[in-house]
Amino acid sequence: MQFVLVHGAWHGAWCWKRVTPLLRDAGHDVHALTLTGVGERAHLLSAQIRLHTHVSDVLGVIRGEELDRVVLVGHSYGGVVVTGVADELLRDTPGVLKHLVYVDGTAPERSGESWSSAHKPDVIAARIAAAAANGGVSLPPPDAAVFGLDGADRDWVNRRMTPQPFSLYRDPLYFDPDRVATVPRTFIDCNQPAFPNIDAMRRRVRSEPGWRVVEVATGHDAMISAPEALARSLLECARLG
Repeated sequence: MQFVLVHGAWHGAWCWKRVTPLLRDAGHDVHALTLTGVGERAHLLSAQIRLHTHVSDVLGVIRGEELDRVVLVGHSYGGVVVTGVADELLRDTPGVLKHLVYVDGTAPERSGESWSSAHKPDVIAARIAAAAANGGVSLPPPDAAVFGLDGADRDWVNRRMTPQPFSLYRDPLYFDPDRVATVPRTFIDCNQPAFPNIDAMRRRVRSEPGWRVVEVATGHDAMISAPEALARSLLECARLG
């Protein structure tokens, strides 16, 4: 199988550093990419970066590398991105996508929803205000402690995170939910401690048919705080794919 790993907001491909060797040692091809405007691509940050930019980033890797047996993984905000990627792959190249994985991820339920759709009004207001202080271009990163990290892990993530392009926060994703539902889907629930912005997703995947839910006893940044447990869960998705 070929893993394509898509990070969440403020992160980059660097956040998968502890997971990628575990997947490769199990015999899989692994592609961890950095979305436009963050990580080592932070120099490209601009108000022109939209949700479709990030969807195109991922499609570019899959098509450019001619991948044909893909386990597509989205962490947090990256769940919105992989939903858009899955919709296009299933429409244009049926058979390429084998499994869709959300690691504590945002999974839009209906066409037209955005990253912000599942957030509470106070969270949305706070993020709009924080972005406004940066001219509306970017959203500053939070302290990594909110992801359940402490000590050296917290310090490492705080050093690496970069501002998130803000134009895509409320960008709607137009997709066919029925088409996306045809591929096996796993939600990896990282709930010790649980990141509150994902609460709506946790409830939804347990109430809808077609979802496989796996719990990992760690915080939101499981790839950093529990890489072995997360890798085991991802390898199981590959076996099921």
